[in-house]
Amino acid sequence: MGAISLEGVEKTYGQGAKGVKVIHGVDAAIADGEFVVIVGPSGCGKSTLLRMVAGLEDITGGRISIGGRVVNDVDPADRDIAMVFQNYALYPHFNVFDNMAYGLRIRKVPKPEVRSRVEKAAATLELSHLLDRKPRQLSGGQRQRVAMGRAIVRQPQVFLFDEPLSNLDAKLRAQTRLEIQKLHRELGITSLFVTHDQVEAMTLAQRMIVMNAGRIEQIGTPEEVYATPATVFVAGFIGSPPMNLLRGDAEGSGFRVGGILLPLPGLAPRTGALTLGLRPEHAQWHAETGTATSAHWPLQVEVVEMLGAERLVHGRLAGESFTLRIDGTLPAPQAGQTLSLSAPVDRLHWFDAERGSRVG
Repeated sequence: MGAISLEGVEKTYGQGAKGVKVIHGVDAAIADGEFVVIVGPSGCGKSTLLRMVAGLEDITGGRISIGGRVVNDVDPADRDIAMVFQNYALYPHFNVFDNMAYGLRIRKVPKPEVRSRVEKAAATLELSHLLDRKPRQLSGGQRQRVAMGRAIVRQPQVFLFDEPLSNLDAKLRAQTRLEIQKLHRELGITSLFVTHDQVEAMTLAQRMIVMNAGRIEQIGTPEEVYATPATVFVAGFIGSPPMNLLRGDAEGSGFRVGGILLPLPGLAPRTGALTLGLRPEHAQWHAETGTATSAHWPLQVEVVEMLGAERLVHGRLAGESFTLRIDGTLPAPQAGQTLSLSAPVDRLHWFDAERGSRVG
C-alpha cells in the first residue's frame, strides 16, 4: 500500500556553523490512494521535500516511510515510486511507445506485458494514435502526457509530481489538470504533487500542505484552507486575488487602522494589536445606493479591472491596499470614487499581529 509518513523530517546543507537548514522538522501523513498537493512560494522547500521522499536528496533528520517501510536509506529505484518532472526528459531518438516502455525493458519485464501496459496507459491518456511519433513531433501537452504515461506503466505505489505543468501555457495547464484528476480517479494511486501555483493546488488537491520557509503552515482540504487559514501567510497566499489583510488595533467593536477607526459588525476577539482579514468577494457594496447596511468602511477607488463575469475594484482603505470583487454586471465604480463597504461578521478573519497565527 502507498501511504506516506513524514516524521520530523529535516534537511541541512553544509556542516557545523556553516550549515543551512532548509527543512525544519516536517510531519505529515498521506493516506493510501490520497492526492496531496504541496504548495508554497519559490524557495519554500517543497521540491526539496519531494526529492527527499523520492530518495534524490538525503535527509538530515527524521524518518520517511512509504507503504509502512522506512526508506531513509533505500535507493530511489527500490522505493516503488514514479516521478513526473517539470522537464519532460523524453529520449528524442525514441518514439512514444519506446519512451513509455524503456523503464519496463531495463527491468526485464516480458515483452507481451510491456506492450499491454504501454497500450493501456496510452489509451487512458489518449496517446494511442501517437505511439509511433518522436517527441519533436508532439506538442508540449502531449509530451507531458507521454511523461505521465511512462510513470503509469511502472504501476508504482506512489506518484511524485514536481511542478509538471509549469512549462505549459494557461489553456494546456487547465486541460492537463483535468486529465490528472481523471487519471487519479481511475488509478487511485497515492500522489504527491508540488506546485507554486495556488490555483493548481486548489483544483487538484484532496488535501493541501502549505509550506513557507521550510515549515508546514497548514494541512487541510482546499475548502478548509480557504475558509479558515491558520496563519497570515496562508491567508495571503491562498486565494486569487489574495485576502485583504489590515494591521491595526482592536478596540471593542472598532478596529483602528492608520488613524481611522473602522466600525465592526461585532466585537473583536480581543483588544490590542491584530491583523484583520477579509476576502475580496466577502466585502459588500450596495451598488444601488452606494451605502452599506452595517459596518461602513470607506474604499477610495484607484483601478477597476474587468474580468468578464466579475470586476476587481482596487483602492485604498484607511491608507492600506484593498481589493473588492463585484459582479461584472454591476455598474463599474469610477477611479476617485469613494465606496462604502460592509464587513459581515462571519467573514472576518483575525490573526495575532506578531506570530501571525489565527485568533479565535
